[in-house]
Amino acid sequence: MRLTTKGRFAVTAMVDLAIHSDGAPVTLAGVSERQLISLSYLEQLFGRLRRHGLVESVRGPGGGYCIAKPLDQISVAKIILAVDEPLDATKCGGKANCKANGPCLTHNLWTDLTDQIYSYLESITLDQLIYGGDAPVRDEMRVMLAPA
Repeated sequence: MRLTTKGRFAVTAMVDLAIHSDGAPVTLAGVSERQLISLSYLEQLFGRLRRHGLVESVRGPGGGYCIAKPLDQISVAKIILAVDEPLDATKCGGKANCKANGPCLTHNLWTDLTDQIYSYLESITLDQLIYGGDAPVRDEMRVMLAPA
């Protein structure tokens, strides 16, 4: 499994949105400028995040996006899965048809790794990333959010 730009950008953008909302919608142009992520790419990501109920859009002057749920109810795993990023370390997509329509010798190893990765990412919420929790994660996110 390899976390791609899509998943990384989605998590970064959601943290940025949560930090900068102050009860008002945040523009994607603002997120784009702060995080150096293409506006058109953010629009695609936020369309998916909206369809999964993680953000709400506000139209018109002063519009933008707001977080749709309490921060402690939005896990990193939910964000990544919402943008169609697979959390699967197997080559077969978890179907156990790795080799001649059966599992390969190491299928269970990769399935267990997938479960561990999912559990870890499901255990970390936006609330923890922003206000506390695991210090290494906070420090990594602080580096990711810092302007260039």
